Amino acid sequence: MADANIFDRLKQDHDAHRQLFDKMADAQDQPDRLQKLFQQFQVEVSAHAAAEEETLYATMLARPDLREDAQHSVSEHKEIDDYLEELDGLAFNGDAWRRKFAEMKKRYLHHIDEEEEEMFPDAAKELTVEEEKKLAELFAKRKPAELQRAESQ
Repeated sequence: MADANIFDRLKQDHDAHRQLFDKMADAQDQPDRLQKLFQQFQVEVSAHAAAEEETLYATMLARPDLREDAQHSVSEHKEIDDYLEELDGLAFNGDAWRRKFAEMKKRYLHHIDEEEEEMFPDAAKELTVEEEKKLAELFAKRKPAELQRAESQ
């Protein structure tokens, strides 16, 4: 996937997050497995969001026609981060945790669908193919450091 653009790369992550949700649904009766999957999701989503903000969103914020979309998505990242923080404060897999998790899942799926269906196509109209490839390269460099940071928290 050396010639992937930023949108391909971000969608790959989104697909991995969707798979984690599916695995978590399958693990409802296996608390230890569910907890490991949820921790993996937390790390993965935190690293993804940070690397996305530092690459694609930073570029979009610098362009007046794309700024509003980027600001909206950054605020949704903050919302998901707030959900994850709330979940950390609840008894894992208890009733309150499951309700909050279901809310977070719904919001996150809405966020990534919105990115893929609306924001990415809008941004693709404004960015050159070279910019899209360069952003993918920057994302690929940034994400491992963000994964390491997220794992250490």
